[in-house]
Amino acid sequence: MTTILIPVDGSDASLRAVKAAIKASGKLGNTTLHLLTVQAPIVSGNVTRFFSAEAINDYYQDEGKNALSPAKALLDETGVAYKEKTAVGPVAQTIAKYASEQDCDLIMMGTRGLGAVGGFVLGSVATKVLNLTDVPVTLIK
Repeated sequence: MTTILIPVDGSDASLRAVKAAIKASGKLGNTTLHLLTVQAPIVSGNVTRFFSAEAINDYYQDEGKNALSPAKALLDETGVAYKEKTAVGPVAQTIAKYASEQDCDLIMMGTRGLGAVGGFVLGSVATKVLNLTDVPVTLIK
């Protein structure tokens, strides 16, 4: 069985990665798809003074749900089975860690996400994931 991790953030590039993974799963057969969205942690100490840990966690889950929604709609439409997870942490490191923990055979991700700052050719998250993991990465433009 082939396990494909698809990190998503709701961007057009991540949706193209989902479409590519759907196509790949059709060709490979016996494939498990994992949708992962990673919410960067809120680092301002002032936020924790005004909001409870529960409210902050609810915020992360709501943002994760919003990021996962377009990808889930595509997968539900095609009938491809998948697992989903919302995680909180440094984005690239969390993607690499998840791929390792879940014994993923492949990571398929967009070259550019929703982040405001990116690299010249590749997005900064994609570049970091390439450097942090031994799992093969397919970048979808």
